[in-house]
Amino acid sequence: MQVAVDHWSDGVPGHCVGGPVDITELSRGELAGRLADLGLPAFRAGQLWHWVYHRGVTGFEPMTTLARPLRAQLAGRFRIGRPEPALEQRSTDGTVKWLFRFADGSEAETVFIPETDRGTLCISSQVGCTLTCSFCRTGTQKLVRNLTAGEIVGQVLAASDALGAWPSGRPGRPITNIVLMGMGEPLYNLENVAAALRVITDNEGLSISKRRITLSTSGVVPEIERCGRETGVNLAVSLHAVTDEVRNVLVPINRKWPISVLMQACRDYPGLSNARRITFEYVMLDGINDGPADARALVRLLGGIPAKINLIPFNPWPGTRYRCSPAPVIARFAEIVMKAGYASPVRAPRGRDILAACGQLRSKSERQGRRRREPRAGTGVGVEIETVGS
Repeated sequence: MQVAVDHWSDGVPGHCVGGPVDITELSRGELAGRLADLGLPAFRAGQLWHWVYHRGVTGFEPMTTLARPLRAQLAGRFRIGRPEPALEQRSTDGTVKWLFRFADGSEAETVFIPETDRGTLCISSQVGCTLTCSFCRTGTQKLVRNLTAGEIVGQVLAASDALGAWPSGRPGRPITNIVLMGMGEPLYNLENVAAALRVITDNEGLSISKRRITLSTSGVVPEIERCGRETGVNLAVSLHAVTDEVRNVLVPINRKWPISVLMQACRDYPGLSNARRITFEYVMLDGINDGPADARALVRLLGGIPAKINLIPFNPWPGTRYRCSPAPVIARFAEIVMKAGYASPVRAPRGRDILAACGQLRSKSERQGRRRREPRAGTGVGVEIETVGS
């Protein structure tokens, strides 16, 4: 059955109903269905998928395996979305940070962290955050909305453009790992996150292995089991404290699902094994959670859970009341944890010269946007005279 183009809508915020459908918002099956509506055979979906996710094209003209009339037909009905890089910053240590702007003007951050043996892309799942973790810059920003599946995938596509990281490109792809540790709480947007991960892990496209993808949660306990069952990716938990009293302040969601409940959900995570350990993230805050007693309590807390502990030196941001623990204190903490048999690498601070801590770049953009408001003559009402963050 032929479907008129003006009946199609991708449902993305800021996109007009009746406009071209964004392929990045479609699963492989949905794409095949759209093409079937146009009377096209199923193999065309595979061809499009290859061009979009393996070759990284942004339009239909380069798709030389398709006849020109077909390319023109598809260009009238589809588009290949990308967020706009409103800001890009490159650190002296190789870290790259983008502030990506989506169709409705919302912005979220993406960070690429190159290392000797891998290249990790940290992506966002929400604009702002519904949580209010007191040490986190994003926690000071109100939740604007969830990102769509296509906008989550779009961060990977745009970063791949900038880094030359397409599967069809040169050997040694820069992006080998993905972590959902950017802005937002992924488990409060699990449906879109899961849909995006199915695209990212598709072996005929971006082909990032599930074993190289980690989803980080602050502890949305009811969604943890579903996350493991539906996505099959690695789990990281933003723990940051060993008592409810301290964690209630650092990670307020703890008041709803306290540490004991969270730990049980971790023990029940599907696929958990010594080969697939849970990473517990622990930010080191001077005088708050960094003493030897805290380290020993952490060891007891994780008993029976295949785990590693990622110790994170606090990356200060303007206005924070916290300070990073001194290096000797962090070293002593790590020593206690390692002697108990848990890997406890200390994450090297990256990108401090480019505001790489999550939420800093968007906050800077918002401040710049506010400064660029000027009163309209005769009204006293502030209006934008320049695009935010540009």
